[in-house]
Amino acid sequence: MIQRIQSLYLLVAGIISGGLTFVFKLWSTNKEVIFSTDLLNSSSILDKSIPLLYIVSAILSIAAIFLFKNRQLQFVFGRLNILTNLFLLGVLVYLSLTLSGEASVSEKGIGMFIPVITILLVVLANKAIKKDEDLVKSVDRLR
Repeated sequence: MIQRIQSLYLLVAGIISGGLTFVFKLWSTNKEVIFSTDLLNSSSILDKSIPLLYIVSAILSIAAIFLFKNRQLQFVFGRLNILTNLFLLGVLVYLSLTLSGEASVSEKGIGMFIPVITILLVVLANKAIKKDEDLVKSVDRLR
């Protein structure tokens, strides 16, 4: 299961989405540094959705690893993960453009780039899943 390249891609995507999002900052202003766990205490539903979307992305990546016998469902989980990360990226861009106190100097952190890395890894995994599926179909044609 883990020896397949798509499993490695999905494992790295799960680790990045599930673990590194709570280590790297999303943004910082003159007054404070914001991590994704800090957004759980926010009053806005949009702010609370960011850490939850990171967790959903990690769960989808890890769950897709264990679906190695059902490649079509594994591919669907990859697509759902890509859509989740695209939505997360859109929310992060929206929040970064509408930050309160933006007149003061603020810095965007590496945590805002994590969905892009995850999307790239899941796309590579889906490409390898598709390649495996095509290989199995070609062998079935020869029988």
